[in-house]
Amino acid sequence: MSQTRKNTSSEGETKPQTSSVNKFLRGSKAESRKENNDLKTTDSQPSNWIQKTAPSETAKPLSSEMELRSSMEKYEQFLQKLGKKAVNKCLDLNNCGLTTADMKEMGEALEMIPELEELNLSWNSKVGGNLPLILQKFQKGSKIQMLELVDCTLTSEDGTFLGQLLPMLQSLEVLDLSINRDIGGSLNSIAQGLKSTSNLKVLKLHSCGLSQKSVKVLDAAFRYLAELRKLDLSCNKDLGGGFEDSSAQLVMLKQLQVLDLHQCSLTADDVMSLTQVIPLLSNLQELDLSANKKIGSSSENLLSRLRFLPALKSLVVNNCALESETFTALAETSVHLSALEVFNLSWNKCVGGNLKLLLETLKLYMSLRVLRLSSCSLVTEDVVLLASVIQTGHLAKLRKLDLSYNDSICDAGWTMFCQNVRFLKELIELDISLRPSNFRDCGQWFRHLLCAVTKLPQITEIGMKRWILPASQEEELECFDQDKKRSIHFDHGGFQ
Repeated sequence: MSQTRKNTSSEGETKPQTSSVNKFLRGSKAESRKENNDLKTTDSQPSNWIQKTAPSETAKPLSSEMELRSSMEKYEQFLQKLGKKAVNKCLDLNNCGLTTADMKEMGEALEMIPELEELNLSWNSKVGGNLPLILQKFQKGSKIQMLELVDCTLTSEDGTFLGQLLPMLQSLEVLDLSINRDIGGSLNSIAQGLKSTSNLKVLKLHSCGLSQKSVKVLDAAFRYLAELRKLDLSCNKDLGGGFEDSSAQLVMLKQLQVLDLHQCSLTADDVMSLTQVIPLLSNLQELDLSANKKIGSSSENLLSRLRFLPALKSLVVNNCALESETFTALAETSVHLSALEVFNLSWNKCVGGNLKLLLETLKLYMSLRVLRLSSCSLVTEDVVLLASVIQTGHLAKLRKLDLSYNDSICDAGWTMFCQNVRFLKELIELDISLRPSNFRDCGQWFRHLLCAVTKLPQITEIGMKRWILPASQEEELECFDQDKKRSIHFDHGGFQ
């Protein structure tokens, strides 16, 4: 169950009608909180088609225990055929090869578990075009809290149906429609339905074919999603330019903790608009702006104002083509982000030769767990500075360190680093791989690395692709690998 789920007393709720349903769902958790049937808006109403096909609220129960058991047996047989079972009110059918013939049968099966709270149909392409057959019998008052439909080849018609269904799912907390590239055309219907899901905490629309206009459509729904904690609009490459005039309602998401806008082709005007909004999201913990190369020269003000986000734990700005001024602004504001645990600056060439700007920041980051500086054009002076910070006891909580694709660091720099990496007692992963087009001989620093590894109790993965080991050092590594007391993978891709 999602971490966002709230468990409250079921006092006053109607008990299940039969013991058979309870028996089948044995081990289930306590009843979820009471449904809130008072919609905050009447803008979205289910279509006549759904009203006709959805079971009536006054529908009579099955005439006998025998009929119910027969239906339950069919349901059990359906799940057995798929090698699945419902556990704790959760049904996970992701990536199980559902066929077109399964769709109607599944719709009837779902009717047998009115207490269902989580449904995952992800990675089943045949769901696309058949969503009404599966979900049409969900009725108002459904207890569904999590609905995941990732990469189901949903059609625009499926999106329209879902928009009409959403007002019935008053308990919905997690909705994931990612990697369904054809639902962008039905976003108006989906957004209209979202206005009735006031309990929604997670909305994922990663790679859904969203356009500039989509931002304005979603913006109108944000005011109704006061409980939203996570918003993922990433990998919608046509979204760029959409925030220029349509980001105002983002500020209404007071509880937002995660905002993912990576690879959205954000423009300079988008950044200007977001600069007015993002710093006001005081509960924000994770911000991903990566792979938006057009923001490199225009994000100075936005990055400067991140200092107003004291709860920020993860900042990902890799591959943003940061320029000297924007990196300086980021370095200055990073001193104020004392809660930061993940810092990703990879593929920003301006970091090379300028890591000293982050010196004070690195000394203050007592909670930093992940530091990624891959392909940053780091030079020897940068890695020597990093080694000195490590030697003085800073970065002691670091668990993952990525220095790969920085081919300009000389052997003396690697020696200094490898002599001091032993102080990172909690380190799990280290990557110092070279670029795919480059091969180099390992210097004497490799022995220092092997020695350091023996003093790192938690290390499991060391990336060293394209480093060439001489025969003597390869023998040392083989002896090290034969030590069954340690399980450490040297990812070298086959030493040359």
